[in-house]
Amino acid sequence: MSTGFHIVVCGSLVPDPLQTLNPVQGANGPGLKNELMLPAVLDPFAAHSLYEAANLAKKMPGSKIWLVSLGNKAKLQQLMMTIAQKVAFELVPLDGPASGFTDSFEVAAALAAAIDKLANLDRSRLLLFGGCASASRDAGVTLQMVGERLGILDQFLAVDELKLQEDGSLRILERIEGGQYQVSACAGPPAVLAWATGNLPEPPNNPQIGMQNMRVIMPALQKAQPAPVAAPGVTFASVTLPAQQRQTRVVKDVPVEEIAKEIVAWIKE
Repeated sequence: MSTGFHIVVCGSLVPDPLQTLNPVQGANGPGLKNELMLPAVLDPFAAHSLYEAANLAKKMPGSKIWLVSLGNKAKLQQLMMTIAQKVAFELVPLDGPASGFTDSFEVAAALAAAIDKLANLDRSRLLLFGGCASASRDAGVTLQMVGERLGILDQFLAVDELKLQEDGSLRILERIEGGQYQVSACAGPPAVLAWATGNLPEPPNNPQIGMQNMRVIMPALQKAQPAPVAAPGVTFASVTLPAQQRQTRVVKDVPVEEIAKEIVAWIKE
């Protein structure tokens, strides 16, 4: 396949996991307290898929990468200042909420519509990448629904490794139960690959790549299309953080069997 791949990566921003997140009920529904002020990072699973896409494109001359991202465009601009220095890509931004209170069906519809409009996208060379889940929208089904809307039937979930074979086919390792892998073979694109952690390190910053990316990222952000993804008719009675519960009792010389029985009894209560 000397013409390379057309790789579309679906990934957005999430609040930095080191921040304290406080859910609040606002006028437009639930959200996070001071959400626009929170530092943001590229969703970890989506980041892995982007780095894997860059590695694959490097091996296949003629390949191209698009990053389709749904989020507040002001926050996306801040995020791109760092992400743009790692991988060469063309940004396709959608201006909308990126919180955990959006509906996966609506998100998938918005992403699929944006991919449908990509100029010069060759569906016969398309590999749709993304995270197997999301740190904010952890439904685990969004990328599958995007693939279905685009008519892509070959879908691989929780992917950790992708290897190109000499005949142009793809060898894929998917996580399954018991710490094992399912080995799959795909004749080639189009295909959907929802990535887990992969096995590649984070690429180093390259200011030259960053400058090249930002020349097209800034105009793209200015033209970002609104993407309302709130589910009509869905309401939230309340939003709270999970309650922490800790009950400690210090004892001595108690047999292990008795301790196990107490733990089982406590769980049953």
